[in-house]
Amino acid sequence: MQIAMVVYDRFTALDVVGPYEILSRLPEARITFVAERAGPVRADTGFLTLTADRALDELPDPDIVVVSGGPGTQEQLGNEALRAWLRAADAHATWITSVCSGSLLLAAAGLLKGRRATTHWAVLDMLRHFGAEPTEERVVVDGRYVTAAGVSAGIDMALALAGRIAGDEHAQAVQLFTEYDPRPPYDTGSPHKAPAHLVEEIRTGRRFSLT
Repeated sequence: MQIAMVVYDRFTALDVVGPYEILSRLPEARITFVAERAGPVRADTGFLTLTADRALDELPDPDIVVVSGGPGTQEQLGNEALRAWLRAADAHATWITSVCSGSLLLAAAGLLKGRRATTHWAVLDMLRHFGAEPTEERVVVDGRYVTAAGVSAGIDMALALAGRIAGDEHAQAVQLFTEYDPRPPYDTGSPHKAPAHLVEEIRTGRRFSLT
């Protein structure tokens, strides 16, 4: 089972590393990090570099696609090479997935038209521009398209996908092995819970930015 994890300059590391930890434990999983060109790809903070083992055109027919998000998404929306690869992969893949703003890239390629989808809350409305139906759910499954909300939601998405592929017990075992039992010290993980000034700072890019 070939899993292609799509990265690009200024991707968010947890968007791919979280799902990688879960999906790499699927039976017969083979994970390949892919980018427009093979080689080092720098994450959004500038502190971490991940190696894309293959260029997109070297892996035309993966079984599963995972598209990461991050501040670099905006620059990739007009990348016709990436959009064409996503459309071609869509013709073969069993599952097409995304994390955070990665769903905007799926939508820009025309894969989410008329479908329910999610993304990071700060850019959720952008999905509508590409013909998708935005929803605030943390993980959205619409047919064989699975989208996750912001960053950490990629772990939830991967576990849900693992359950559908390998069965609930296997996914539960992976969750136990990775000790994914979140108990955050703060209850501000959603704009509906966080202080209004923090929501505004993030929405406007004054503290962190997705663009």
